[in-house]
Amino acid sequence: MKTGKVITTILTLTLLLTACGVNTSSDQAQTGAATEAPAAQSAQGNAAAVEIKNFAFNPANLQIAVGTTVTWTNNDSVGHTVTADNGTFDSGTLRQGDKFSFTFNEAGTFAYYCKPHGGKGGQGMSGVITVVP
Repeated sequence: MKTGKVITTILTLTLLLTACGVNTSSDQAQTGAATEAPAAQSAQGNAAAVEIKNFAFNPANLQIAVGTTVTWTNNDSVGHTVTADNGTFDSGTLRQGDKFSFTFNEAGTFAYYCKPHGGKGGQGMSGVITVVP
Protein backbone atom coordinates (compact mmCIF):
# COMPACT_ATOMS: atom_id res chain seq x y z
CA MET A 1 0.00 0.00 0.00
CA LYS A 2 2.85 2.41 0.86
CA THR A 3 4.48 1.74 -2.51
CA GLY A 4 1.28 2.75 -4.29
CA LYS A 5 1.12 6.06 -2.40
CA VAL A 6 4.76 6.83 -3.21
CA ILE A 7 4.25 6.17 -6.92
CA THR A 8 1.06 8.24 -6.91
CA THR A 9 2.86 11.11 -5.17
CA ILE A 10 5.76 11.01 -7.65
CA LEU A 11 3.40 10.98 -10.63
CA THR A 12 1.37 13.84 -9.18
CA LEU A 13 4.49 15.96 -8.57
CA THR A 14 5.77 15.24 -12.08
CA LEU A 15 2.45 16.31 -13.61
CA LEU A 16 2.38 19.48 -11.50
CA LEU A 17 5.94 20.43 -12.45
CA THR A 18 5.21 19.80 -16.12
CA ALA A 19 2.01 21.86 -15.98
CA CYS A 20 3.92 24.74 -14.35
CA GLY A 21 6.41 24.80 -17.20
CA VAL A 22 9.39 23.34 -15.35
CA ASN A 23 11.64 21.49 -17.75
CA THR A 24 12.44 18.13 -16.21
CA SER A 25 14.31 16.73 -19.22
CA SER A 26 18.04 16.85 -19.91
CA ASP A 27 17.69 18.98 -23.07
CA GLN A 28 17.23 22.26 -21.19
CA ALA A 29 20.53 23.70 -22.46
CA GLN A 30 19.58 22.96 -26.06
CA THR A 31 16.22 24.64 -25.65
CA GLY A 32 17.81 27.79 -24.21
CA ALA A 33 20.44 27.96 -26.94
CA ALA A 34 17.83 27.74 -29.68
CA THR A 35 16.12 30.93 -28.53
CA GLU A 36 19.15 33.18 -28.95
CA ALA A 37 18.80 35.60 -31.86
CA PRO A 38 21.56 35.75 -34.48
CA ALA A 39 23.47 39.00 -35.00
CA ALA A 40 22.61 39.02 -38.70
CA GLN A 41 19.63 37.59 -40.48
CA SER A 42 20.32 35.10 -43.25
CA ALA A 43 18.62 34.95 -46.60
CA GLN A 44 17.62 31.66 -48.17
CA GLY A 45 17.66 31.01 -51.90
CA ASN A 46 18.81 33.58 -54.43
CA ALA A 47 16.68 36.49 -53.24
CA ALA A 48 16.52 38.61 -50.11
CA ALA A 49 14.47 41.64 -49.08
CA VAL A 50 15.25 44.71 -47.00
CA GLU A 51 12.44 47.01 -45.93
CA ILE A 52 13.05 50.73 -45.56
CA LYS A 53 10.71 52.02 -42.86
CA ASN A 54 10.83 54.49 -39.97
CA PHE A 55 14.19 55.81 -41.20
CA ALA A 56 15.83 52.39 -40.89
CA PHE A 57 16.82 49.39 -42.99
CA ASN A 58 15.22 46.17 -41.77
CA PRO A 59 17.12 43.95 -41.38
CA ALA A 60 20.09 46.27 -40.95
CA ASN A 61 22.52 43.32 -41.04
CA LEU A 62 21.95 40.59 -43.58
CA GLN A 63 24.05 37.54 -44.50
CA ILE A 64 23.58 36.12 -47.99
CA ALA A 65 25.28 33.73 -50.41
CA VAL A 66 27.19 34.84 -53.49
CA GLY A 67 24.77 35.34 -56.39
CA THR A 68 21.87 36.55 -54.22
CA THR A 69 19.83 39.53 -55.34
CA VAL A 70 18.80 41.89 -52.55
CA THR A 71 15.76 44.11 -53.11
CA TRP A 72 15.21 47.19 -50.94
CA THR A 73 11.66 48.59 -50.79
CA ASN A 74 10.97 52.11 -49.49
CA ASN A 75 7.89 51.95 -47.26
CA ASP A 76 8.51 55.42 -45.78
CA SER A 77 6.71 58.55 -46.95
CA VAL A 78 10.06 60.32 -47.53
CA GLY A 79 12.81 59.63 -50.04
CA HIS A 80 15.79 57.43 -49.17
CA THR A 81 18.83 56.05 -50.98
CA VAL A 82 20.71 52.76 -50.78
CA THR A 83 24.34 53.79 -51.28
CA ALA A 84 27.38 51.52 -50.81
CA ASP A 85 30.19 52.96 -48.70
CA ASN A 86 32.65 51.85 -51.41
CA GLY A 87 30.53 53.14 -54.33
CA THR A 88 29.65 49.66 -55.64
CA PHE A 89 25.94 50.53 -55.88
CA ASP A 90 23.67 53.56 -55.51
CA SER A 91 19.91 53.48 -55.92
CA GLY A 92 19.38 57.18 -56.36
CA THR A 93 16.40 58.56 -54.47
CA LEU A 94 13.68 56.00 -53.83
CA ARG A 95 10.21 57.46 -53.28
CA GLN A 96 7.52 55.66 -51.29
CA GLY A 97 6.84 52.26 -52.88
CA ASP A 98 9.97 52.32 -55.06
CA LYS A 99 12.31 49.33 -55.15
CA PHE A 100 16.02 48.90 -55.85
CA SER A 101 17.75 45.57 -56.50
CA PHE A 102 21.40 44.61 -56.59
CA THR A 103 22.99 41.19 -57.18
CA PHE A 104 26.05 40.40 -55.06
CA ASN A 105 28.41 38.30 -57.20
CA GLU A 106 31.45 38.32 -54.93
CA ALA A 107 32.03 37.46 -51.30
CA GLY A 108 32.75 40.28 -48.87
CA THR A 109 31.23 42.80 -46.52
CA PHE A 110 29.27 45.64 -48.09
CA ALA A 111 28.36 48.55 -45.82
CA TYR A 112 25.72 50.95 -47.12
CA TYR A 113 23.75 53.99 -45.99
CA CYS A 114 21.03 56.48 -46.91
CA LYS A 115 22.64 59.71 -48.21
CA PRO A 116 20.12 62.12 -46.64
CA HIS A 117 19.81 60.28 -43.29
CA GLY A 118 23.07 58.42 -42.72
CA GLY A 119 26.72 58.30 -43.64
CA LYS A 120 29.65 56.05 -44.45
CA GLY A 121 31.02 53.92 -41.65
CA GLY A 122 27.67 53.01 -40.11
CA GLN A 123 26.51 56.51 -39.23
CA GLY A 124 22.77 57.05 -38.83
CA MET A 125 20.60 55.19 -41.31
CA SER A 126 22.92 52.40 -42.45
CA GLY A 127 23.24 48.66 -42.94
CA VAL A 128 25.64 45.85 -43.81
CA ILE A 129 25.34 42.99 -46.30
CA THR A 130 27.73 40.09 -45.64
CA VAL A 131 28.19 37.89 -48.70
CA VAL A 132 29.55 34.39 -48.08
CA PRO A 133 30.75 31.84 -50.66
